[in-house]
Amino acid sequence: YAPLDRARAAAAVPLQESQLASSAMGKMKNMDKPWEDDSVDHWKPEAFAQGDMAGPLLEESSFAVLFPAYREKYLREVWPQVTSALKEQGVACQLDLIEGSMTVSTTRKTWDPYIILKARDLIKLLARSVHLQQALKALQDDVFSDVIKVGGLCSNKERFVKRRDRLLGPNGSTLKAIEILTGCYMMVQGNTVAVMGPHRGLKQAAATTF
Repeated sequence: YAPLDRARAAAAVPLQESQLASSAMGKMKNMDKPWEDDSVDHWKPEAFAQGDMAGPLLEESSFAVLFPAYREKYLREVWPQVTSALKEQGVACQLDLIEGSMTVSTTRKTWDPYIILKARDLIKLLARSVHLQQALKALQDDVFSDVIKVGGLCSNKERFVKRRDRLLGPNGSTLKAIEILTGCYMMVQGNTVAVMGPHRGLKQAAATTF
């Protein structure tokens, strides 16, 4: 009977393991899942005020963005306003007309460690023909932005132009409808689409772009 008892014992081990696994899964199903609570806005940014950071940043962070030649005149006109807006956040900026670039960097007066990414988004939007007053909204905590590259989605140039025109619609009506549905601002320029708005709206706008 010894071999038979061994076989029964070996068969009982997987059965016990499966029972334990099913019991653990049952407990997990009954656990609270706060991330599935629709009444909670999980995308809501946490407020960060001046003085929340214990000390100055230890290292300098910087970003540079190239801009096309046709934006040079406009950027020269509005750059004092850009400098003033970023100075309030403790961020330094530089406009290099020789290289055709914009640079933002943190300073000892930077009090928000995340603002450098916001400043990077600001100069990206300015490079993609977004108006200054609209682009400055990228510095707000509840506004996010993205520059979607759509030029490489179609190998045929004529097909790409048709799709881009279809995105705009007659007199920009289709683009305006997408802005209303997503709650985002959108700017189609060349091979890119600049989008500004909440996180959910950015995902929806990216899905409907092409």
